[in-house]
Amino acid sequence: MKAENEQRTGLLYGFGAYGMWGLVPLFWPLLMPAGAVEILAHRMTWSLAVVGLALLAVRRWGWIRELLRQPRKLGLTALAASVISVNWGLYIWSVNNGHVVESSLGYFINPLVSIAMGVLVLGERLRRVQWVAVGISFVAVLVLAVGYGRPPWISLALACSFATYGLIKKKLNMGGLESLAAETAMLFLPALGYLLWLGSQGQSSFTSQGVGHALLLAATGLVTAIPLVLFGAAAIRVPLSTLGLLQYMAPVFQFGLGVLYFHEAMPPERWAGFSLVWAALALLTWDALRTARRSRAALGMTRAAAPAPAREPA
Repeated sequence: MKAENEQRTGLLYGFGAYGMWGLVPLFWPLLMPAGAVEILAHRMTWSLAVVGLALLAVRRWGWIRELLRQPRKLGLTALAASVISVNWGLYIWSVNNGHVVESSLGYFINPLVSIAMGVLVLGERLRRVQWVAVGISFVAVLVLAVGYGRPPWISLALACSFATYGLIKKKLNMGGLESLAAETAMLFLPALGYLLWLGSQGQSSFTSQGVGHALLLAATGLVTAIPLVLFGAAAIRVPLSTLGLLQYMAPVFQFGLGVLYFHEAMPPERWAGFSLVWAALALLTWDALRTARRSRAALGMTRAAAPAPAREPA
């Protein structure tokens, strides 16, 4: 019963995290007339404040000394911070410039890009169904390139940057709260410096658009940190396969907002391209669930076949 309650709680946390990520396109336009770079700088600055308060609450500081003693880990953290900055900045810009649907495509194809990186960078071997899914996604990108009259570079850049970030995080092997704190700490001074420079030039919307606008910019820290905390709580309570299925919530919500709320155009060739991507993801999900089921069955048979431990003589 306790395990069932934990899993149910984990699902709620997962829905909360991916639901917030899926609805965040509604938030970024509220920050206009601030530009994407100013919003990004505020996001970096206020995220450190929120994460710092969270660390203060849980009293987890020992990892800082350990990180500072490992130059390689510090370098990887700096690289992760740079990559996620590109991802965040491009996403904010794309939403505020009428590319919500194209940005959602980036997160649809992100699992496929992660698989491709696993093959190219880590030398992983793919199963036949995974190869088929990657092939279908490649055709989908070609179809979408025809539909857009150009390669869907926003989608590709978002997918590649987030997949690269995931690869670096895998090598770092740090907790979600700790890694976000380290990354935002590295970004804090450049971000704060840029905001101070904007203010000195009289171009800062933080000081010129009223208290409500300033509070919204400060809320970027909460918008960044809360779903990550919820995600971390979900990750330790639900199976990885379930979490993998939940991740599609965010781009589904983003796509729906792009089409139904922002009224972005969806000509037939874009529908065709998205349909191919969804077919590839369906194949990928089916294969992952089938493999997980077989692994559990094999583990169960191994345990059943194992000899019972010998009893010690009385």
